[in-house]
Amino acid sequence: MERLLTEVRMLKIYSAVLTILCTIFIFLAFRDKSGQHFKEINVERINIVEKDGTLKMVISNKERQHPGMVNHKMMKPREREAGMIFFNSKGDECGGLVYDGDAKGSGMVYSVDQRNTDQIMQLQYSEAAGKEKGRVYGLKLWDRPDDFTLERLIKVDDSLKKLNDPVLYKKAFAQLNEDGKLGRERFFAGKTSDGEVGLFLRDSNGKVRLRIYVDKNNATHIESLDAKGNIVKSDL
Repeated sequence: MERLLTEVRMLKIYSAVLTILCTIFIFLAFRDKSGQHFKEINVERINIVEKDGTLKMVISNKERQHPGMVNHKMMKPREREAGMIFFNSKGDECGGLVYDGDAKGSGMVYSVDQRNTDQIMQLQYSEAAGKEKGRVYGLKLWDRPDDFTLERLIKVDDSLKKLNDPVLYKKAFAQLNEDGKLGRERFFAGKTSDGEVGLFLRDSNGKVRLRIYVDKNNATHIESLDAKGNIVKSDL
């Protein structure tokens, strides 16, 4: 009987210790860790979300980069460079910063997207090596129509691809571009691949109408052009 009582006491002690350890483990596992500090962390992708789970930003390597979203719907998988992608509360991608560089060239682009459609502003740098050697960098602006959203463009693209007619596909997108549905470049300030540094303004049809720049020989130019690209006034 005495031996049995001893074993019962030991069992009670064991049970009490086990309960305490489990309680500590649960407390440590679920306590608020918002104040933790890390000296270094290696990660392939980080998703920044609101309390309700709404995605607001993705920081990712190339392999795990987000393809983009339209109205909370994931776009089709596509290759994108490493960087940061931003999302608004409407569930659309609204800009980002991507970059890369290898033996063939280098580049970095920071984009700001118009609501419901694609980029309207980019701070960009690109450089090609080898035979295509050249360097372009600066600020670029576009105009994009309000009546032809990115979601609509994706639907048109999907419908055309289902026809399996490359010639028709190319012709259709050429017409969309001609109609201004794919956006018009309006402004560039920076350095061109020809070594010109300056300001280049385009009209609503995307035609260059004013150039103010210094060429690669350090000559200054102020040129007004007509809709066909002919210089109508030049001040040196």
